Amino acid sequence: MQAAKQPLSVLVVIYTTALEVLLLERADHPGYWQSVTGSRDGEESLLETALREVGEETGIDASQFHLSDWQHQNEYEIYPHWRHRYAPGVTRNTEHVFGLQLPNPIPVALSPREHLNLQWLPWQEAADKVFSPSNRAAILQLPEHIQHG
Repeated sequence: MQAAKQPLSVLVVIYTTALEVLLLERADHPGYWQSVTGSRDGEESLLETALREVGEETGIDASQFHLSDWQHQNEYEIYPHWRHRYAPGVTRNTEHVFGLQLPNPIPVALSPREHLNLQWLPWQEAADKVFSPSNRAAILQLPEHIQHG
């Protein structure tokens, strides 16, 4: 049996300088599209969590690109159908938002246990497609976070 997930996670919006956003379709809920997400393991830093989750879910080495902590967090109620992954009584999660800027869309190696499909979409379309309100809000903030040069 897996250890209970920590109610402390990262959301990593992966995007290009042209504001194309990578979305992943969840294997456990087909039709649910999202950015990279994941809970902290052990005592790793949130930056380490973001680096690990991007690597696990996409095969991208985020240390080779511009990964930034957007200094924003969301607290939300964990969807009831995912609460079994947490310790008994845990119903809320704190999510820290990061952005990973790439020069262009690059090849992605999905983790088949986690995701069925991927797509690169213009940021406004990506914001409309994700199921999570906090993911949508983060994508809508992209123009403020783009790094030029």
